[in-house]
Amino acid sequence: MLNAGQKSPSFVLKDAFGNKHSLDQYLGKKVILYFYPKDNTPGCTTQACSFRNAYDEFRKKGVVILGVSLDDEASHKKFIEKHQLPFTLLADVDAVVPKQYGVYTQKQMYGRKYLGIERTTFLIDEVGIIMEIYPKASPSKNVNEILNVL
Repeated sequence: MLNAGQKSPSFVLKDAFGNKHSLDQYLGKKVILYFYPKDNTPGCTTQACSFRNAYDEFRKKGVVILGVSLDDEASHKKFIEKHQLPFTLLADVDAVVPKQYGVYTQKQMYGRKYLGIERTTFLIDEVGIIMEIYPKASPSKNVNEILNVL
C-alpha cells in the first residue's frame, strides 16, 4: 500500500467508451481515484451514487473523479447508464493499477479465498502527490470524508 505524501503511480487505462486516460493528463487538478470491487453491486452502487450526488460540488472545487475496477468497458458503460454517473470509470481487467496502488488483495467470502480489489480511495493533489488515503472506504461516508478535507 502507498502512503500519503508519496508520488502516485502513473497509469493509462481505457474508460467505458474506449478512450484512454492517463493520470498525468489531470496534473493541475486534484483527483479522487477510487478503487471499487464490482459494478452494480450494493456497496459499489451506493459509493458511485454518492459521488454522483456530490459531483457538482467536486467539479466546483476543480476535482476530477476516476473510478477503477476489474470490470470491462461494457460493464462500466451499463453501470454508468443505469445510474447516470457523470464521472469516468476506468477498466482494468488485468488488475495492473490496483496492484500498483496496493489495493489488489486476498479476500474471503463464504469461506472462499480469492484476489480482488479492497475498496480504497486516494485523494491526489495537483502535482500528483497522494494527499489522503481512505482504506476500506465506507460506500456511504467516503464522499463526506473527502469533502471535509477539501
